[in-house]
Amino acid sequence: MFKREMKINLKSFMIWTSILMLLFLVVYLVYPSIMNSDSVQSINAMLEMFPKEMIKAFNMDISSIDTAYGWLKTEGFVFVLLLTGIYSAILGSTILLKEENDKTIEYLNSVPVTRKKIVFHKVACAIFYIVLMVLSVGIFNFIGLTLSGDFDKTGYLLLSVTPIFSSIVIFSLCLFLSTFFHKTKKTIGISLGIVFMSYFLNIVSEMSESTEFLKYISIFTLADIRNVMIENFINPFMIVLSIGITILFITLTIFHYDRKELV
Repeated sequence: MFKREMKINLKSFMIWTSILMLLFLVVYLVYPSIMNSDSVQSINAMLEMFPKEMIKAFNMDISSIDTAYGWLKTEGFVFVLLLTGIYSAILGSTILLKEENDKTIEYLNSVPVTRKKIVFHKVACAIFYIVLMVLSVGIFNFIGLTLSGDFDKTGYLLLSVTPIFSSIVIFSLCLFLSTFFHKTKKTIGISLGIVFMSYFLNIVSEMSESTEFLKYISIFTLADIRNVMIENFINPFMIVLSIGITILFITLTIFHYDRKELV
């Protein structure tokens, strides 16, 4: 069954990974030609017009965008987090529910396999593809940055794996929510809403001390990007917390799906 899931979800994995790679390929091809002393001065002058809180929210207070690596650490990682988050959300909201939506649950019921094993194989496939997507994009960017010029390799390697922490939590949460529905149309909308709202809360939490508490309800806080950029260090607590939350939601998924009335 694991091979079946790998085959079914391969196409979507390749599409989403290719979108991210294509985006960064354009950056690596174009960025060196548009970034000169005049354009850098213009960008710096424009940034001075923005509030400091907004600059901080996009990490531009600790990283300049005069190089491809600088852009990647600020605006570039917005795309990485959002697209890996969206992919994980869609995967979580559909990988289990699509069997009911597509009426293929009858086939699974005819196979000598328990619902727990169904969930296990689907979760294993999804986590494999999520991790592979992050690592593939990370390797692609490493090659691109190496060809573009000097950059902090250690800092980048640490930064490149951080989307895994938020993505697996998004996946497990959306997977659990999908067990309360029978159609993927509803769950996809809810899942995408979770991703965008979570990212919005994360951005707003960086803008002032009065909104800092919002980071505690944002899944993207688990990526801990700002801390990695400043300290070149991944907080072990974020890793443990991400794994713990993921295990919790997967356990709840198994418990609820085992008792769900399938259609």
